[in-house]
Amino acid sequence: MKNLQPQEFLGRGLRQRWSRQTMMAAGMAVILVAGCNKAADTTPEPVVTVQAAHPEQGPISEHITADAVLAPLTQAALSPKISAPVRKFYVQRGSHVRAGELLATLENRDLQAAALDNEGTYTAAQATYETQTKAQVPEDYKKAQLDLTQAEANLKLNQSIVDGRKSLFAQGAIPGRDLDTATAALVQAQAAYDTAKVHMQSMQSVSHQAALRSAQGQLQSAKGKYLGAQAQVDYSQIRSPISGVVTDRPLFAGETVVAGAPLITVMDTSALLAKVHLAQPIAQRLKVGDVARVAIPGISDAVPARVSLVSPALDPGSTTVEVWLRLDNARGTFKVGTPVHVSVAGIAVQNALKVPASAIQTAQDGSKSVMVIGPDSVAKAKPVTLGIEDAGDVQILSGVTSADMIVTGGAYALADGTKVKVGAPGSDAGGDEKPAAGKGSTRGDTDGDSK
Repeated sequence: MKNLQPQEFLGRGLRQRWSRQTMMAAGMAVILVAGCNKAADTTPEPVVTVQAAHPEQGPISEHITADAVLAPLTQAALSPKISAPVRKFYVQRGSHVRAGELLATLENRDLQAAALDNEGTYTAAQATYETQTKAQVPEDYKKAQLDLTQAEANLKLNQSIVDGRKSLFAQGAIPGRDLDTATAALVQAQAAYDTAKVHMQSMQSVSHQAALRSAQGQLQSAKGKYLGAQAQVDYSQIRSPISGVVTDRPLFAGETVVAGAPLITVMDTSALLAKVHLAQPIAQRLKVGDVARVAIPGISDAVPARVSLVSPALDPGSTTVEVWLRLDNARGTFKVGTPVHVSVAGIAVQNALKVPASAIQTAQDGSKSVMVIGPDSVAKAKPVTLGIEDAGDVQILSGVTSADMIVTGGAYALADGTKVKVGAPGSDAGGDEKPAAGKGSTRGDTDGDSK
């Protein structure tokens, strides 16, 4: 063996020592990795603590709830048809009025004058109509009859004269000039008769009826102008079309109201309507007369109401059905425009299979299911068909039976096939109890000792 110097011998020893330490570290690493893999392979399957119960058999009643706003039974926003200053108001906001009662008067002196003028024209037209129908037209008709009778008599007279002179002329008793004169007179009488006859026929068929219609038309024209002027006067008098209470009166006497602008609003608040929009399948189960309850802010007890209308058609915009609930308000306790919460009693089932609403899971496609715990403590999803829902309970029509154990709590995001155990709400998966209040962990106690 080669003799080594002290420095070389020392360096060789250090290298051998480092090599042995490296090999030992590598071996320890291999042992640790193998131990970890073995530990991972032997980790127990996780168990999720849930709450569960069997479906119950019992009565369940449907209560359809929705939000609504109270509306009046009827209302009228009175807007004048003319623009004029307000002469006088006869009511204030909050006044109770009857149908037909005068509420306000607009300035109408010019309109009254125009109405008086047209009334005079109408009166004169009535007199003219009476004169024409009872005097002038009958007289003209009678004159035409007399003219025809006279013309006919004159024609006959001239015909007899001509006949007589023809005989005398044939005997040579008279000259031919006399016969010609009689013949000319007969022609004139015939023409007069024809004219009177045609005039009489026209009076019978056309002129008499036309004269009557002309007189009647003039009378109607005068009457229409008078009624129009009188309507303008009526427009200046604002009357209530319904009985109720005045809820709005924005102007004061002397201010000018524009035609079409609201002047007074009257509402019938003896009964109020809570109008709700419901899905068609839900509204289909309701009918007029169904009992309802209305919760009104500031009122301790819910107010009884009844369904007064189920719309026969769907709203084209929302595809919902409008339902009206009517509640009595004879004392005026409730106010129009108040937001309320309504509950309508629907159908009832006496022996229904029901589970808590928290047990129902809804998929993205809208299908419903529940998590059923099998004998192996594994939760599996089962599709179900639901019925009515009330007070946190849901009726199950098909899918499970009363013997199934249904997950009622802790089912959120629970995967199908998860192993579960039934426990109280708030317990963890391992079943270990949490530290009591005031007691820390082992690490906490160590830290406390170290301080």
